[in-house]
Amino acid sequence: MVRKTGKRASRHTILAIDVGGSRVKFMTDKERTKRAFASGPDLSAKAMVTKVKTLTKDWSYDVISIGYPGPVINNRPLSEPHNLGRGWAGFNFEKAFGCPTRVVNDALMQAIGSYQGGRMLFLGLGTGLGSAMIVDGILEPMELAHLPYRNGKTFEQCVGAAALKRVGKKKWQRAVDDVLARLLAALEPDYVMLGGGNADKIDNLPRKVRLGDNADAFEGGFRLWKKGAVRPSGARR
Repeated sequence: MVRKTGKRASRHTILAIDVGGSRVKFMTDKERTKRAFASGPDLSAKAMVTKVKTLTKDWSYDVISIGYPGPVINNRPLSEPHNLGRGWAGFNFEKAFGCPTRVVNDALMQAIGSYQGGRMLFLGLGTGLGSAMIVDGILEPMELAHLPYRNGKTFEQCVGAAALKRVGKKKWQRAVDDVLARLLAALEPDYVMLGGGNADKIDNLPRKVRLGDNADAFEGGFRLWKKGAVRPSGARR
């Protein structure tokens, strides 16, 4: 159940939705009870909205945050996702849900929730490879997953879930370690935060690499509605 937005932001109940390649997860900042359903290559944006509405009929919320697995502009997906169905590009989630909605890249939403100050690179090891940077509180969404890496393959093809299944944990971790070393050298973050469903499979984290929590995505969704918590790229310092 969606209720009308109140005047004071502190009274807002926020519904955060984390759209992933295998599952869509969501919770509010008041109840803190997670619900989820399977996503996959046939899930459209319209079907996602319908399913979330159905599974939250007994919840009340004022505003929504959505983490989308792809580039976002003006609160709408810029292109179709690689691991979901069609009908996402340009979709108006605010109109579909009937309440104020903020949409960001899913890796950026998790990065916001795990940010501990300074220059942070976030990498999400899940179905694909999510990436974002936050530099002194300024958000920098990134799309590193589909850049060329080695032997004609992209970063995502070498460290995503399919690669883990294909080559096994030992070779997969060597690839992850190499990717981490390259990105640390190129982007010079103070630290790297690892998130995503496969992050906890990494043994012996390299220096400057920290393990995040999947709940950080929800925390990031909540922070999107907190005044001054985050600033988009290009914002004045």
